[in-house]
Amino acid sequence: MIPHISEDFDQPSTPILPVGAEDFDGWLSSQSELVKNWVAVQDFKTKSGSHLVIPTSEGDISLVLLIAEPDQWGIWSLAKLPSSLPPGLYRLDAELDERQATDVAIGWSLATYNFDRYKKNDREYASLLLPANADKAHVERTVFATNLARDLVNIPTQDMGPKALEGAASQIAGEFEARQMNIVGEDLLTYHFPMVHAVGRASAQDPRLIDIVWGDADAPKVTIVGKGVCFDTGGLDLKPSSAMLLMKKDMGGAAMALSLAYMIMHANLPVRLRVLIPAVENSVSGNAFRPGDILTSRSGKTVEIGNTDAEGRLILADAMTAADEEEPELLIDFATLTGAARVAVGTELAATFTDDDELFDLIEKHSATEKDPVWRLPLWDEYRSLIDSPIADINNSGSTPYAGAITAGLFLKEFVNKSKSWVHFDIMAYNTRERPGRPAGGEAFAIRAMFAALKEKFGK
Repeated sequence: MIPHISEDFDQPSTPILPVGAEDFDGWLSSQSELVKNWVAVQDFKTKSGSHLVIPTSEGDISLVLLIAEPDQWGIWSLAKLPSSLPPGLYRLDAELDERQATDVAIGWSLATYNFDRYKKNDREYASLLLPANADKAHVERTVFATNLARDLVNIPTQDMGPKALEGAASQIAGEFEARQMNIVGEDLLTYHFPMVHAVGRASAQDPRLIDIVWGDADAPKVTIVGKGVCFDTGGLDLKPSSAMLLMKKDMGGAAMALSLAYMIMHANLPVRLRVLIPAVENSVSGNAFRPGDILTSRSGKTVEIGNTDAEGRLILADAMTAADEEEPELLIDFATLTGAARVAVGTELAATFTDDDELFDLIEKHSATEKDPVWRLPLWDEYRSLIDSPIADINNSGSTPYAGAITAGLFLKEFVNKSKSWVHFDIMAYNTRERPGRPAGGEAFAIRAMFAALKEKFGK
């Protein structure tokens, strides 16, 4: 079931009539005096995306006039309408191809998302008949995956700590009969995930490594790693209180990993999928890891702790090492990793790092068509010296306040040696402002673009 998308074609529905701005005067001249007077009274402006409910003489809704260019249909084209139209069932009177029909259905449904777990919300939305030619299965998986990411990020840490994140992963894995292994607490040392253990050991809730495998063992290997810091105090390098307010979202990379994995499994892409999520809280207690400590990673590299608030790259390094050992065709990681990336590209673009030009071209192409924006930043090797350490192989924090997103990417690059290709997304995972179809709060970043790229690269 797709929220607020109906397939009950026998039910009466109100037409949404798209008219181009240049065609509006001609359309209006052919209408009744009632319609002409109504449009005049409403002082309707023919701005692209604007709409007007046209009544009948009895006061019912005759149609919804929408100013839209016929070749401009995209995912957010109708996203204003579900909350602004009176509740009821509507249909779009337009001839759309499969891509257009699928996109407008996705955008309509996503615009009806509400996070109402803790506060009752009686807001009602209009519903749309599934447009002809729409790929229902793709609408369903995209809406579910996006809203899954939103929910996981929006749920506060009291209900989305490492154990609950493991449970959420189990639900997704179970739906598709994927194999899941969870390495918890002291077992992380036994199975050689020492930095995951070090970062998470101060929490009352045990750190863990969530490992999901799905698909034909002989298929191309695609591995997704997601940063699962369920709350980040900064550790002993404590964040100011204002910087902690959104730290429930620091597991946003894990949310993207699970959401993209859902799309891959739902579509039955012919890949051997592995998902690795190191899930921890970066807390403060007597056994917290300290500035100046030197940790030995799964790879054997030693890491000097320049700052305990640069913890995400530590847990990712161990997980990415485990992924890299299998030599996957493609290694993808998602992480709410650096404030520097937000300074560089803002909150609404996924800062993207890869040395594979062909891979980025593929992602960028689908980013444009999916309206799922990414922006490439360089893995500038000359900045590698900024994370040198005199007493360890590498430092987890840069020696200057500059190029923080790049040095974080270079840190991760140290742990990717055998993978055929790798891409790193440094994301916000959160909308700081409301836009049509994209409410303020947790948000999916880069999963639509990445799924489309995977489908082209590995699809049937």
